Amino acid sequence: MTDHPGNTRHGSSQAPSTVWTGRATNRFQWLLAAVGAGCLALGIELAVDSAWSAGIAPLLMSVIGCVAAGLLILFGTLAFVHVAVKVDGDALEVRCGHAGLPRRRILLTHVVGADFAPKVTPRQWGGWGYRWRPEKGTAVVVRRGEGLVLRLGDGRTFTVTVDNAEAAVRFIRDRLHLVPAENAQGSSGS
Repeated sequence: MTDHPGNTRHGSSQAPSTVWTGRATNRFQWLLAAVGAGCLALGIELAVDSAWSAGIAPLLMSVIGCVAAGLLILFGTLAFVHVAVKVDGDALEVRCGHAGLPRRRILLTHVVGADFAPKVTPRQWGGWGYRWRPEKGTAVVVRRGEGLVLRLGDGRTFTVTVDNAEAAVRFIRDRLHLVPAENAQGSSGS
């Protein structure tokens, strides 16, 4: 189930669509955020109500470690609870989490192709989040499932997991006047 499936907005019933929006959500990240909040609470509890007789250094290290781990886990997971993708006539924009950060904007003039990826997994990219792999390119992965793969003019790729990615690919290809890869190969050979 998705919170906000990708859609195409129309200014009127006969006007071509001008904006495509899509979203993907990972509810499992909330569980990880709760673990981060627990670590943060433990650090605060140790700082406020500690009866350790071993000295201040071990206590201070425990408090700082718990608070730091809690903040990293909490904010690191909340940044990738969901991703919002918007494609208009000029660019594709990706915003992560509730604050919209990290954010990536790719001008459509830099895009040479758009493809549908039926199965993108965190394992392929080394986990959730904003990822870079030299042999694959860059990706924003918030959950496993379908995704959009942009081929950029500099030879790099950008992948984002988003619901209704096929509609996004069609929308981008329409804007770029691209023929799907399987049709282009079939028409070039005689």
